[in-house]
Amino acid sequence: MSETFTNPNEAGDFRRTVTETRRKGLKRRHRAERRFRVFGFLAIFAGLFFLAALLFSVAGKGFSAFQQTTITLPITFSEQVVDPEGLRDENPRLLLTANYPALVQDALAKTLDLDPANAAEMREAMRLVSRSARVDLRDVVMDDPSVIGKTVDVKLLAAADVDSANKGQIDLSLPETSRRVSDQQAAWMTELKAEGRLHKSFNTGFFTHGASSRPESAGIGVAFVGTLYMMGIVLVLSLPLGVASAIYLEEFAPKNRFTDVIEVNINNLAAVPSIVFGLLGVALFIGFLGLPRSAALVGGLVLTLMTLPTIIIATRSALKAVPPSIRSAALGVGASKMQAVFHHVLPLAMPGILTGTIIGLARALGETAPLLLIGMVAFVADYPASPLDPSTALPVQIYMWAGEAERAFVERTSAAIIVLLVFLILMNLTAVILRRRFERRW
Repeated sequence: MSETFTNPNEAGDFRRTVTETRRKGLKRRHRAERRFRVFGFLAIFAGLFFLAALLFSVAGKGFSAFQQTTITLPITFSEQVVDPEGLRDENPRLLLTANYPALVQDALAKTLDLDPANAAEMREAMRLVSRSARVDLRDVVMDDPSVIGKTVDVKLLAAADVDSANKGQIDLSLPETSRRVSDQQAAWMTELKAEGRLHKSFNTGFFTHGASSRPESAGIGVAFVGTLYMMGIVLVLSLPLGVASAIYLEEFAPKNRFTDVIEVNINNLAAVPSIVFGLLGVALFIGFLGLPRSAALVGGLVLTLMTLPTIIIATRSALKAVPPSIRSAALGVGASKMQAVFHHVLPLAMPGILTGTIIGLARALGETAPLLLIGMVAFVADYPASPLDPSTALPVQIYMWAGEAERAFVERTSAAIIVLLVFLILMNLTAVILRRRFERRW
């Protein structure tokens, strides 16, 4: 549409008006673009800020758990307490039921120059050492029975409150009524530290011990083994089943209403809350099939059901990304449909398949809700010998520790979260490396 002007001034005014309108519109678009960029930057900054705050909080509370305070005491394995008759096969319980706390009490009395007859003072001194000392001394005797009748320096775990005080988590300058470490215990700690008997070392027990009601002797070892069992089951079952299902649906299944229903349900299952799979596991694997509760096998089967939709969707996307010319070329040289898929298309889609599988396993590694429903929240202190034995998992162990009232469990909860985050980061990093290593540019 064009305008006709009889006056040149009117034409000039019109052109200036149009130019000004266009200039204002362009400025508005530029301002809107700048606002969008600012909002995007703020959104990224807010996300990074909260992520950094989370990581800083977890790391600040958890790194101290990788160190543990120990007290080295000269333990005299008296034959009056540890009966050497227990060395005989017919009477081994004498070694298991010996009064090992009495050995600790005698060692503390000698080291701190205490009166063994002063019951109140001895009770106060015994609170320096973890109650797990009985188990530690029993293990020393069982491993080397020749120590009976000798005096040996043994490293014992310090009590949780002493450990916290030694790490600076308890302010000893506060009044005695406001802290769980008494002035007398603080003085004994100073004395033991001056003699080189109280010190911090790397907490290997955190990675080897199982569940315990005493935070100083609690660890993630048993939960880690249970997690390995479950992840192995998930990998063995979900990878072949998921890849086979995706290959059939993408390459061989006819496009009809039945396959459309299957595809819709797979997409819906990928978005179903994980607790629903826990309910399915309780009803199917425990209620119907009668599998043992709290077993890693049941946990692995439940997580397999949860992971399958993710692997199927990722595999189908990887298969779709392979150019149709690859299929056409394979068929053109005489390959069958099966040969074209398995000899040409599948190898080219493998990077995407591996990436989807690792991401699915990483999601399963961090799941807690379905495992709680199938009973893996049980208190398990011994390593499971097989997937059918009672076990727990690392996310469930974190959940259990988070509900404990002891102060020392806070740092162990954060330390376990650090370990879990490290595994998740490594798995996602592996997925990125595999994709970049094997990815083809089309």
